[in-house]
Amino acid sequence: MNSEKIIRYGVPLALLVAFTAVTGSLYYSEIAGFVPCRLCWYQRVLMYPLVIIILIGLIEQDEILPNYVLPFSIIGIGVSGYHYMLQLGIFGNAGACAIGVPCNVRYVNYAGFITIPLMALTAFILLTGIMLAVKWAYGKVEIRD
Repeated sequence: MNSEKIIRYGVPLALLVAFTAVTGSLYYSEIAGFVPCRLCWYQRVLMYPLVIIILIGLIEQDEILPNYVLPFSIIGIGVSGYHYMLQLGIFGNAGACAIGVPCNVRYVNYAGFITIPLMALTAFILLTGIMLAVKWAYGKVEIRD
């Protein structure tokens, strides 16, 4: 794939990923009634602003958009990766990380391993990969006025 296509389609794809993650988290909490734990809230704090940031970057065709997105997505990888490992029992019992809401509860368990933190981790990894590709592509393409 050439650099111009990455720039043209990468940012809208990142917006779709972030928007899907936000609407998915809102569905699980507001419609399905799952109460988010503390780590879920941290992941939301990192994901929710990305919809607005990426949308503005898309409208403005901001070449440094990846510099705004990558800190959120990379930290999000760490938080959601840690949360998923808690659910798997790798770090032992998480206990209640908020009153009455333990971080190791699996509200959903699709195919025996797909949980909400894994979905968030996937979204953060996708956003990081897309933004790294866009950052690379902007370095390769000569911007014409």
